[in-house]
Amino acid sequence: MVTFAKGPVFVSGPRTFTSGLVFNETDLTGIPEAVGAARKADVVVMALGEDCFQSGEGRSQTEIGLKGLQQQLLDAVLTVNKNVVVVLMNGRPLVINRMAETVPSILECWHLGSQSGLAIADVLFGDYNPAGKLPVSFPRAVGQLPLYYNQKSTGRPSGGEGIFFWSHYSDQQNDALFPFGYGLSYTSFAYENLVLSSEKIPMNGELKVSVRVKNTGQVAGEEVVQLYIRDLVGSTARPVKELKGFRKVMIQPGETADVEFTLTAADLAFYTASGEWKAEPGSFRLWVGTNSAEGLEAGFTLE
Repeated sequence: MVTFAKGPVFVSGPRTFTSGLVFNETDLTGIPEAVGAARKADVVVMALGEDCFQSGEGRSQTEIGLKGLQQQLLDAVLTVNKNVVVVLMNGRPLVINRMAETVPSILECWHLGSQSGLAIADVLFGDYNPAGKLPVSFPRAVGQLPLYYNQKSTGRPSGGEGIFFWSHYSDQQNDALFPFGYGLSYTSFAYENLVLSSEKIPMNGELKVSVRVKNTGQVAGEEVVQLYIRDLVGSTARPVKELKGFRKVMIQPGETADVEFTLTAADLAFYTASGEWKAEPGSFRLWVGTNSAEGLEAGFTLE
């Protein structure tokens, strides 16, 4: 499970359940009951997303927002209670810009199994501090797709001024709403002291990469520390970033952990223009951080 959240849901007193509405395009009869229950509640937990028949082989969709009247239900509940947690169940990344702007907490659950209710409850009530990270990017609009963190660079820069001479959309940002590797927890982490064992490594050598991660929050938590690289020049076009390693570490509040990675020429190999799987000498950039869009940066050369 991946969390786009601010804190656990500690609820005391009675719980009220309402089905809201059946998954449909026309029947609004369940919304007033849901609004009435939300008006009396301290916290509202809403299960939204896709049903099982929307995902799987042969079930592609041209629109990937909330289907049916779900957004209307969410909007109606938010008018009477802003303290909403969405439990999002889906088989693909969804366009959820409006939800992300208006809902304090979103728990991305995908389509889980028969014991999912227990796991979700543990996260919502703070018995487990989530540490999941997204294996895909969430787009801002379906027109961005395909959208992935390791795309190839284009002949135009990805940012700048003017209308024609940089790669952009005229009606939307280029980046993902939630990038690959993204995920929050009930604590926070700070990265510092990125150190490389050398600025140059030989083909038969190795590069040690270390970083210090501090738990700056109030509760213990696991952080997935991610290492990305970019081969600046290759015989074929190289991705702007590639995930080359990750470490999951438990850190107590106020404490730090030193996390280390090892890179060799084998980690930098790709199918070259000659069809060989090998690393090419040259300059590389490297990032270590909490997701594919954030991180400390350094550089090194493979000789």
